[in-house]
Amino acid sequence: MIENSVEIQIPFHDIDVMQVAWHGHYAKYLEIARCALFETINYDVPEMQTSGYAWPVIDLHIRYAGPLTYNQVLVVFAKLVEWENRLKVEYKICDKVTGKRLTKATTVQVAVDIKTHEMLFESPAVLFEKLGIEKIEN
Repeated sequence: MIENSVEIQIPFHDIDVMQVAWHGHYAKYLEIARCALFETINYDVPEMQTSGYAWPVIDLHIRYAGPLTYNQVLVVFAKLVEWENRLKVEYKICDKVTGKRLTKATTVQVAVDIKTHEMLFESPAVLFEKLGIEKIEN
């Protein structure tokens, strides 16, 4: 299982009239952490494209437990928990100073052949290679 974390400081342009990060920006924070996660196995977006696959997010769940505020420094943790038929990543957003969990989330992505635009029902061999796992054929 691979996991990684990134630090993010909430910029002024991400806050709303309530002085907290607008809920739509959370997807961006998760994306930053997910890219860093896949960089650890050398399979971020450019490598995905080179391999012939796109991995669109098809499902996103976010639980907002506490607000994110201007200038607050966060640690966004990302962990790959499923990879055989889809990619499922679990996230946790915590305050860097207190360690308090402020958000938890998951995303699900599927492989799509870039040439045919067809969704695959199992992850391609290249993902298993990047993970260092032998793919078991049915």
